Amino acid sequence: MITQEEVIKKLKQCIDPELGINIVDLGLIYAVNIEGSRVNVLMTVTTSGCPMGSFFIKDITDKVRALKGVSAVLVELTFDPPWNPSKMSQDSKELLGFIN
Repeated sequence: MITQEEVIKKLKQCIDPELGINIVDLGLIYAVNIEGSRVNVLMTVTTSGCPMGSFFIKDITDKVRALKGVSAVLVELTFDPPWNPSKMSQDSKELLGFIN
């Protein structure tokens, strides 16, 4: 049985190449739902014109599909609600200079 914790651990291995921070700590992951052997990930990117969307979808799919018991991964991109810096982890905000 696949757990949410296992999926999140894999998602933390997906690094934004421009910022060097994982997509979970950047606040780009909105939901992870597991239905049997299928994993559904709802995510966003920082702006609607962000060119990294397809990169993240492939990276997420490859990494999560490598988990034992996963037969399919569906990554859905959404802009509702829009991303903003408040969604980032404290460590990410500090690293990027949003807080002192």
